[in-house]
Amino acid sequence: MLTHTMSKSISLVTILLILQSFYYTSKAQNCGCSSELCCSQFGFCGNTSDYCGVGCQQGPCFAPPPANGVSVAEIVTPDFFNGIISQSESSCAGNGIYSRGAFLEALESYSRFGRVGSTDDSRREIAAFFAHVTHETGHFCYIEEIDGASKDYCDENATQYLCNPNKGYYGRGPIQLSWNFNYGPAGTAIGFDGLNAPETVATDPVISFKTALWYWTNRVQPVIYQGFGATIRAINGALECDGANTATVQARVRYYTDYCRQLGVDPGNNLTC
Repeated sequence: MLTHTMSKSISLVTILLILQSFYYTSKAQNCGCSSELCCSQFGFCGNTSDYCGVGCQQGPCFAPPPANGVSVAEIVTPDFFNGIISQSESSCAGNGIYSRGAFLEALESYSRFGRVGSTDDSRREIAAFFAHVTHETGHFCYIEEIDGASKDYCDENATQYLCNPNKGYYGRGPIQLSWNFNYGPAGTAIGFDGLNAPETVATDPVISFKTALWYWTNRVQPVIYQGFGATIRAINGALECDGANTATVQARVRYYTDYCRQLGVDPGNNLTC
């Protein structure tokens, strides 16, 4: 869903939206859940972790685990960050967008990133995030998906996030955010018009990193305890996992284990998907 090599496919998120739309259509319009139900991040009503967990908008939402006292800025040092971006060509478009300063400014809106669990858990999460970013952007080279404008990333079943026919929802930013059903809620959460101005993700450095952190904290962080392999599945599982593309899976794992080594932490188990 997020790589610059992706072709159109139905993701797990799409399937979830379709199934929920049939069952909760009447309540999804305004998220008018009854008092005992939660309004999920997608605007549907229910009482399980899918509704009351990460991204819950209102109702009896589950309290997240407490954040630890880790300083992400002290782990993502200038040497660590520049060690990634320095491997891209000087002509890369990303050199004008991606910077440690923009990342840290975006991080101010996502206080739980890299701060859940033990100190080692924090280091593993940071290593995982930058492993995926490195893979998605070619060491911070790309800000937009290669040939993305020629591809159709409008899921018409996601009626809550209607596509602008003059806009493209292809991969942009550090995590290569794609599809209207991601641009829409990301824009709402961050404060930009994701559906009518998706190009903002490729032009505003801080918003660019915020979209990556938004996607991460909502879609990836909840499964990171299962191992790095689960994060691959959350980002691009339909195109890479279960033997679909073992080469890209192994590439992500190599970045992850290298960054874990740099950050002085064991990578853990379940590295592939």
